[in-house]
Amino acid sequence: MHGAPKLAPGDKAPGFDLPNQNRAAAGDRVSLEGLLKGKRGVVVLWMCNHCPYVVGSVERLKKLAEETRAAGIGWVAICSNDAANYPEDSPGKMVEYAQKWALPFAYLSDETQEVARAYGVERTPEIFLLDAHGVCVYEGALDDSPKDAGAVKDRPLKDAIEDLLAGRPVRRAQTAAIGCSIKWRG
Repeated sequence: MHGAPKLAPGDKAPGFDLPNQNRAAAGDRVSLEGLLKGKRGVVVLWMCNHCPYVVGSVERLKKLAEETRAAGIGWVAICSNDAANYPEDSPGKMVEYAQKWALPFAYLSDETQEVARAYGVERTPEIFLLDAHGVCVYEGALDDSPKDAGAVKDRPLKDAIEDLLAGRPVRRAQTAAIGCSIKWRG
């Protein structure tokens, strides 16, 4: 672990204000405060361009984002990988991937890795669902089969969003994220 303990359900999420590499979805910079305005919740998703688990999940992530937007759930993706050693995750490549994948949400670059450290992020994809007040209500995986959509049997993020929108406690507030490790700087 390269930072603070992992943001856990019940914890207030650290704020951020980062440059956005997906201008089709949002402005030049995106902040957590801005994302939360008028929303019932926000999904904060760590991803990168080259991780096979992200590549295998991106269509399902996009679909869930589109399905939940009208209900008041905001979405944002953050890439915190060391772009010097992993040039595929550079801001320029993030722009290309946001266009290639037609991401319906902002894709932020955390070049200093400070936001990843503050959240205690360990891998991609790793997901935090925040309530309207910025409190974490779920941390973990999209589902149980990030590389193979056909093998999915469990959808804990979707369940958590449904619980949040229904005003119920999230039935499983934490699951194990499955994916590639964050590529930390030396």
